[in-house]
Formats: sequence, C-alpha cells, structure tokens
Amino acid sequence: QVQLVESGGGLVQAGGSLRLSCAASGRTLRSYVMGWFRQASGKEREFVAAISRGGLSTYYADSVKGRFTISRDNAEKTVLLQMLSLKPEDTAVYYCAADRSSGAPQPNSAAYDYWGQGTQVTVSS
Repeated sequence: QVQLVESGGGLVQAGGSLRLSCAASGRTLRSYVMGWFRQASGKEREFVAAISRGGLSTYYADSVKGRFTISRDNAEKTVLLQMLSLKPEDTAVYYCAADRSSGAPQPNSAAYDYWGQGTQVTVSS
C-alpha cells in the first residue's frame, strides 16, 4: 500500500506556472505507474498525465500536451507535475494516483488503486 500527499497548488495568473508535487510513503514508488488527474467544479475527474514505473514513458491528455511535464524520482518517492502557460480552464483540484497493475502509463482512472487528497489550482484570467 502507498499513501500519497499532493502539494504545490495555489492561485496563479493566466500564463503563469506552478509545480505540483506528490510525496509517497509506504511501499516503494517503483512498484507503481503514477498519474495526475484533475476535477473542476461541477465536472467529472479527468486524466492529465501519467508516467511509467521507470520514468521512461509518459502519456498526456491533449489539453495539456506541450505545457505540462510529469516526472518522478523513485529514490525520493516523489512525482512532479510541472505546469507552464496555465489557462483559466486548468483550474481544478489536482490528484496524484498510483496504479499497481498496469504495464504502461494509463489514462483510465479506474485503473488506479491509490489516490491523494488533492491540491487546488486556480488560474485567474
């Protein structure tokens, strides 16, 4: 089992940047494909980005491709989401998630077994 805690959210103007961090405790992080999801108010949770166990393979939603970068440091048990050129439509609660079974980065939220509590990102226009 793994516990996940997100941090780094906040209020930023459109065009700005933020870096979200997901700290994991418990079992080794290398055992999991890791993903970031987000949920805007009144909307369903949606996939943002995912990264393979070793960090060599990544997968992004079209809406963030070229602006967001997911990375991981298995030794430090940390997963990062660097967000650039933020837009008001990026406003949401961002969640870190761990998938113990998939062989590759996975956009389907149902594949993820463990979730953090989320961190709020608000982008003003």
